[in-house]
Amino acid sequence: MSSFELFDSKTLRQHMRQQRRALTTVQQETAANELAKQLMQHQPKQCQRVALYLANDGEIDPTPFIHGCWQQDIAVYLPVLHPFSRGNLLFLHYETTTPMILNKYGINEPVLDVTKVLPARALDVIYTPLVAFDSHGNRMGMGGGYYDRTLAANPHIATIGIAHDCQQVDKLQVQPWDMPLQKIITPTQVITPLNSAKREV
Repeated sequence: MSSFELFDSKTLRQHMRQQRRALTTVQQETAANELAKQLMQHQPKQCQRVALYLANDGEIDPTPFIHGCWQQDIAVYLPVLHPFSRGNLLFLHYETTTPMILNKYGINEPVLDVTKVLPARALDVIYTPLVAFDSHGNRMGMGGGYYDRTLAANPHIATIGIAHDCQQVDKLQVQPWDMPLQKIITPTQVITPLNSAKREV
């Protein structure tokens, strides 16, 4: 864990992205498998529909957990950049046969199909990627605000951040629009912030 309170957000974001990109393939695979065990153990009860993501830029890979969800008949949804509402996300059903495309950020996402869209409010859990986090549930994302908008509009949904252990810092500078997470799960930790105002997961 590191303290970067004196760093501006841009510098911290660059540093933490470098940290996770520096992990070796073996370290990434080990972290992904350990994370999957943690997530399966702490899966909210009666969970049927979850939003996840496909790893990019050194993010911890939730693929083993996605496979675990499929094995338990839990439907998985991936975020797609909204084509008309700038800065917002849609969530599309994701299966092994789902056609994929690279979005403007170079991230794989499902090809937009309105029949596969699920309103965010119908999700049971949103598992979010992040760049950095602290023990208070504060999350630093990539800076686009996509997840903050989604979480702000759906405060009833359980929100769990997932990350490498090396992405933890002592304290993040929080902006008024930043949405705290209910839990943060890493390969070795389950952090439940004391100040979480959302329902328990």
